[in-house]
Amino acid sequence: MTPPGATAAEAPARAHAGAVHPAHSSEMERVYVWDLVVRVSHWVIMLTTFILAVTGIYIGKPYLIADGPTDQFSIMGTMKVIHFYSAIIFTLAVFVRIGWMFVGSYYARWQQFVPMSPRRRRDVFGMLKFYSFFSSEPPLNVGHNPLAGMTYLAVFAIYLILIVTGVALYSISAVGYMSWFEWLVPVLGGAQTARWIHHLAMWFLLGFVAHHIWSAMLVSRIEGMGLIDSLFSGYKWLPKGWRNRDK
Repeated sequence: MTPPGATAAEAPARAHAGAVHPAHSSEMERVYVWDLVVRVSHWVIMLTTFILAVTGIYIGKPYLIADGPTDQFSIMGTMKVIHFYSAIIFTLAVFVRIGWMFVGSYYARWQQFVPMSPRRRRDVFGMLKFYSFFSSEPPLNVGHNPLAGMTYLAVFAIYLILIVTGVALYSISAVGYMSWFEWLVPVLGGAQTARWIHHLAMWFLLGFVAHHIWSAMLVSRIEGMGLIDSLFSGYKWLPKGWRNRDK
């Protein structure tokens, strides 16, 4: 696919005060990068991740214990209900985003996660140099930078591990159609092993979230293209010559 260009509806070039990168240029144009599905799925996954982490930690080790067995059951029951429905929303958002990799807009596609072109393969090393402080500026990438894209593939693998292990654990005490997934428990090595994998995957995901927030703030500050703002509006500010990058 060919990258989309800025349309007439996108604001004309303007001075971008304080921009350090790219090319130290003040001639910028507004370009639509992140479509609505990408933005909504991003924030839904992020919000439900925090809810699932808080409720999951409580389910694993209760830290709010009220007097009397009835109250104890009520607190745990509420946490499990919140965890279950948040998991449903999380799962739907993940599957929508995976499907959108194949049918969505240019910058939502799977090619943004796998460095197929020579330029994007070079930029993997460029981003490694930037994060290792061997370079003061990251390579110009309109959508996901290729190193981040490769990382997101691992993150989606963690999502799927959490979903599979979560479904397996829920099926043990479930009634109805969810009990059909109990066959996953022995495949995963038993309930305790599935629980351990689920717990470990959650901590890996939380570690990624912490790094993701830090790197987004860093790259946004250095690039000066409105990366964080674009997660809400969908638009980035790009230099006039951004279409002339090597393929």
